[in-house]
Amino acid sequence: MVRILRGLAHKYFSDDEAVILFLILVAGTIFFVLFGAMLAPVIGSLIIAFILQGLVTRLNKLGMPEGLAILLVFLVFLGVLVSFIFGLLPLVWSQVSTLAGETPRIIRELQTYLALLPEEYPHLISTQAVSNIYQQVSTEVGNLTQWLVSFSLSSIPDLVALLIYMVLVPILVFFFLKDRAVLLDAIARMLPPQRPMMLQIWHEVNLQWARYVRGKALEILIVGGSTYVAFKLLGLPYTALLALLVGLSVVIPYIGAAVVTIPVAVIALFAFGWGTHFIWVMVVYGIIQALDGNVLVPVLFSEVNNLHPVLIIVSVLFFGGVWGLWGVFFAIPLATMLKAVFSAWPVKEGAPPSADPDQA
Repeated sequence: MVRILRGLAHKYFSDDEAVILFLILVAGTIFFVLFGAMLAPVIGSLIIAFILQGLVTRLNKLGMPEGLAILLVFLVFLGVLVSFIFGLLPLVWSQVSTLAGETPRIIRELQTYLALLPEEYPHLISTQAVSNIYQQVSTEVGNLTQWLVSFSLSSIPDLVALLIYMVLVPILVFFFLKDRAVLLDAIARMLPPQRPMMLQIWHEVNLQWARYVRGKALEILIVGGSTYVAFKLLGLPYTALLALLVGLSVVIPYIGAAVVTIPVAVIALFAFGWGTHFIWVMVVYGIIQALDGNVLVPVLFSEVNNLHPVLIIVSVLFFGGVWGLWGVFFAIPLATMLKAVFSAWPVKEGAPPSADPDQA
């Protein structure tokens, strides 16, 4: 065992920079696991500033002074934030409340649909199975309704924290944009002066993260906006809520689209019944998903490192389990970072100098 450990240490940790990088990764992971929830506004502000920095850079290339570019981009960010808080958020919450009020009618219609299944498909589904499904759905919907009713009282501390975040996040975003060079220089001074491997990983990860995060934000806006327009023209209820869900579903490749299809189909079924209108809704929804996967994603992410679908799914499950929603959103960038680290990691072949080749 000792010989195996010495061999691994010689192969992967002979370089001093590799040891320092390994310690930084371990310390960073422990830090975010322990204090990630506490520093959520800081992390969120960093992410937003990272996205906005691309707009600042583009304006700089067009000849606009950096200070003016930062101010203009920050004002645009504030406008979008205010529009979301006072425009989209109340509309979505209103539709969620209305949907909760119509839950009893949906359950009754669901029971009617389920009761017909054993008669039409007696060899595939039994009456007992339908009863179990109905009881499970009724329980889950009842829990959801109870949560919505008690939300206004139990979530007052969360609302206070949200109000604090609404003040802190814009301030932090502004200073991250304004003092970006100063902050990066301060971090660089804490690292070894000679760090070619770290610089290689930084450049690759920074480039890939920038392309992915900004592309994903743009994809959410395009998919969510087009879904809202299409569902609104088709007369589907709860359009804002469904458009928000469909837009956010692109965050989780493969899994998100499959999961969000269920509420879209259920609401369309209860709104229009089983008929031509329902089919049109599902066809339009399928077209949006197809255009997203076959046109929009290749255009936005053509220069992003391709990861195997199995690695993407494993990354979503793992990082989502560790960091929740943020872990799901950054599962692919984190997997890309690990890929860059493994690609740049120095590997020294051969046996350790003190090893005896004759030993078994």
